[in-house]
Amino acid sequence: MARPILITILFSTLIVGSIHAQTKESPSKSASSLKLWYNKPSGKVWENALPLGNGRLGAMVYGNVETETIQMNEHTLWSGGPNRNDNPSSLDSLESIRKLIFEGKQKQAEQLANKVIISRQSHGQMFEPAGELHLTFPGHEKYSNYYRELDLERAVTKTSYTAGDITYTRETLTSFPDRVIVVRLTADKPRSISFTASYSSPQSKVKVNSIQSKQLCFAGTTIDHEGVKGMVRYMGVAEFKPEGGTLTSSDSTISVGNANAVTIYVSIATNFNNYEDVSGDENARAISYLNKAKRKTFSEILKGHIAAYEKYFNRVKLDLGTSPAAELPTDERLRNFNSTVDPAFVVLYYQFGRYLLISSSQPGGQPANLQGIWNSRLRPAWDSKYTININAQMNYWPAEKTNLSELHEPFIRMVQEMAITGQKTAKNMYGARGWMAHHNTDIWRATGAVDGAFWGAWSNGGGWPSLHLWEHYLYTGDEVFLKSIYPVLKGAAQFYVDFLVEHPTFHYLVVNPDESPENAPKAHQGSSLDAGVTMTNQIVFDVFSTTIRAAEILNTDKAFIDTLIKTRNRLAPMHIGQHAQVQEWLDDIDDPKDNHRHVSHLYGLFPSNQISPYRTPALFGAARNTLLHRGDVSTGWSMGWKVNWWARMQDGDHAYKLIQSQLTPLGVNKEGGGTYNNLFDAHPPFQIDGNFGCTSGITEMLVQSADGAVHLLPALPNVWKANGTISGIRVIGGFEILELKWEDGKILKLVVRSKLGGNLRLRSPNALKSPDSILKLASGHNSNPFYQVPVTPDPVVSAKATLKIPSLLSTVVFDVPTQAGKVYSFYGGN
Repeated sequence: MARPILITILFSTLIVGSIHAQTKESPSKSASSLKLWYNKPSGKVWENALPLGNGRLGAMVYGNVETETIQMNEHTLWSGGPNRNDNPSSLDSLESIRKLIFEGKQKQAEQLANKVIISRQSHGQMFEPAGELHLTFPGHEKYSNYYRELDLERAVTKTSYTAGDITYTRETLTSFPDRVIVVRLTADKPRSISFTASYSSPQSKVKVNSIQSKQLCFAGTTIDHEGVKGMVRYMGVAEFKPEGGTLTSSDSTISVGNANAVTIYVSIATNFNNYEDVSGDENARAISYLNKAKRKTFSEILKGHIAAYEKYFNRVKLDLGTSPAAELPTDERLRNFNSTVDPAFVVLYYQFGRYLLISSSQPGGQPANLQGIWNSRLRPAWDSKYTININAQMNYWPAEKTNLSELHEPFIRMVQEMAITGQKTAKNMYGARGWMAHHNTDIWRATGAVDGAFWGAWSNGGGWPSLHLWEHYLYTGDEVFLKSIYPVLKGAAQFYVDFLVEHPTFHYLVVNPDESPENAPKAHQGSSLDAGVTMTNQIVFDVFSTTIRAAEILNTDKAFIDTLIKTRNRLAPMHIGQHAQVQEWLDDIDDPKDNHRHVSHLYGLFPSNQISPYRTPALFGAARNTLLHRGDVSTGWSMGWKVNWWARMQDGDHAYKLIQSQLTPLGVNKEGGGTYNNLFDAHPPFQIDGNFGCTSGITEMLVQSADGAVHLLPALPNVWKANGTISGIRVIGGFEILELKWEDGKILKLVVRSKLGGNLRLRSPNALKSPDSILKLASGHNSNPFYQVPVTPDPVVSAKATLKIPSLLSTVVFDVPTQAGKVYSFYGGN
């Protein structure tokens, strides 16, 4: 692929001017609108189309002129049906696998695991497309004044162009309250709209017909896959309401002639009730949604849609200033981003991540999968399911901190459902109590091991996701919720209590078989299997610590708490190896030239808080070395994770460098990754986790709350220091940052709402003052119970390691006693 031209001489002149122009300019006066816009159609490229979604329906709007295409998805449209995929043969062979691993025969252990741990049944079902609606406009082959956009503030796409002497406009939305896709076609002259509508689908079991000359209907059953019969029935119906003109039909098309305007309502539904039950009536559901929606005009639907959407999106505002670069189309801004100053593009990408989560994850719906809610392929990459060794979790990193807590619900519910299906897996495969899952699941909540032992013998697909339930509690303080999910936390801990075994050499309690996701050291003969890898030790530590704390809050399970404390004390601590790195394995076998996309052993740095610049400086320095060894550019999701890591390292410039690498057109980075023209993250191919990971990382650059305090501007890069504002983000303990304003890297104003009360500990780059003098220098541990941080065990340090502790920017730490429901303001300066 030819390398795109990134910059011109003329644009270089703009860059120089913009650097000076934004230094003292008030960002609020110059921030660009939050729109993705383009001056050309998508063509045939799906990754050029613009995404819409309401958590139940997804739509990709191509914006093509002569034949418009709207590719559609429904959140429960999956292959197969209720099924289990455990391999009970593992229980009889578990001791043999453990013995081989402890003897250093990892490859032999992997070969055995492939036979007895990996599923002999389904390896997971596939998220399926619902087909495409096509609108063909005769005589529109030649056009001018083309424009299309996705308005993030309204969740509406618009396409406009001129054909002949008539300007045509199309608007499309996926209504949140009405659960339908709605298309509005208008023209600036009457009787100008004529087109034929048709439907196509890669599904083989689908029938299309027209009803009453105004409805285009399609219905079918999803495909069988890997021995599991397709049992999801679906129905879609598109109704056409022209204003003036004619409406005719054939067996499988609807035609509109000479209308003044047209509104199209599309409803899609399935028979899916839950992961065990597909007895619903898809026809009644689809017709019901349609009948309720079509009574409303487009204006009425638009008003309700925007109101429902804005209540989420408008909570957070970010302003980093702007520059002349912001005036260009989105695809051009993407091409130029690495070579110009375009802070507003970071804001656009940040808010696009929030937009995608709102659009693909709504309460009561399915969680955002590997592609959110958007997929056009019958057999998508990685089945477009839930990869729970990082990707599905990354989807929800922005949920709490970017004030979208309610949208965490689908993922939390999925974990609760996995806690049910995973009980059989724990018992039948490993003879353990509690529950567990491996590295993948799907809409049927499968918890068996898939794909191959190299990836699938990972046993933390219950432990890590369960921590999202605890995170939701830390942000909300909802004890009723905590009580409801405590059995899930306890079950994840019970599994580890039963599954851990003593390492014959190190004498720690370890998981065996184990693996550091998808990475295989040379010392293991190319096998990923091992015992007691660092990431797993960190996850088990968190699961135990979380369950202990939850039980203490709820005043329950004192005997079990005692067991967990004793067992936690026998876990392996982190090790710092000969290269002054955080070891990935218990053995010091890391290769400094290993650039593997997974850096799983830094889970303890982020999303966990076990590695801290203030509490564990040696591990903090070792984590920095690990990041430097692994390098920057990788697959899209990996770069998204690295933005968060470098934010935790308090290195804003390096975090920004990763944002630049991520916001690079696909094909420019030789090592992979990048971003498509519609700002979808490129693994490649498209995986949505990188979008969500980067949105989380940008938040972490501005505010963090995991390390015992609310850390303000912990990783502000030089390009953002001039001035900026963020409002509406949330931190642990029920605090909301109503306004954080800075200039020259110093805080000018901070406004915080306390929902729960309690001590607010602030770590600031400069001194702050409060009108009522309640601000005091902090001392001792933070008294706020939500900010209790478990003590990280001291690391084992190699005698060959030369430790270097990174220098940190000076900060001032304050304590503020707060009361629930009150707002507190603070002011600073140079």
